[in-house]
Amino acid sequence: MQLPPIFFWLLFINLVTLVVYGYDKFQAGREGWRISEHALLLLALIGGSIGAFAAMQIFRHKTRKSSFQFRFWGIVALQLLFVVLYIVLVR
Repeated sequence: MQLPPIFFWLLFINLVTLVVYGYDKFQAGREGWRISEHALLLLALIGGSIGAFAAMQIFRHKTRKSSFQFRFWGIVALQLLFVVLYIVLVR
């Protein structure tokens, strides 16, 4: 059985997202160069929402900033809507 290409994309982007969120948290503690919230949310939007959620739990990063959480969960809701529409319309 061959896995679909999207599986490899999602694996890759979620690992990258986890690492980037971890790096941003590390930099926040050092008051170093940070990753923009726009970039963090973009990673979630292009498929890294599971990695972003894992990173938020592991590193306790961006969990208390309500504006970020609102936008993040909006992205997750949009992704879930697309998955449901795909299942209903394509299958």
